Amino acid sequence: MEFSIRDLATEFGVTTRTIRFYEDQGLITPLRRGQQRIFSTRDRTRLKLILRGKRLGFSLAEIREIIDMYDAERGELGQLNHFLAKIKERRDDLELKRRDIEDTIDELDEVRDKVRERLRQIDEGAEDGGPLCERS
Repeated sequence: MEFSIRDLATEFGVTTRTIRFYEDQGLITPLRRGQQRIFSTRDRTRLKLILRGKRLGFSLAEIREIIDMYDAERGELGQLNHFLAKIKERRDDLELKRRDIEDTIDELDEVRDKVRERLRQIDEGAEDGGPLCERS
């Protein structure tokens, strides 16, 4: 089966420029008929994997490594095992970031509560004729 660059761009909701970029990076290798690019089922599958990898937060280098393993001696089995390892690495990284974000949110909440308490104290002091109360 053959696909044009426009076919793939429409199917995957990306620009033709995006597809040409992945071609320039050597991630997909369409055939040429003059100026026209002809994409194979293999190219379509690789593009699908590239876009999935990007959505999952993998770098292009990691995506290339995972995709290229399919063509390696260990084939799909090696690719899938490697992909599982990469998924674990990515998930661990995201979990760490989530913990960091949660810690930062907790700290922000603590500081916010202290600021609110201080504002309450100031307001109470001003109402009692404290030093921040204007006198006419």
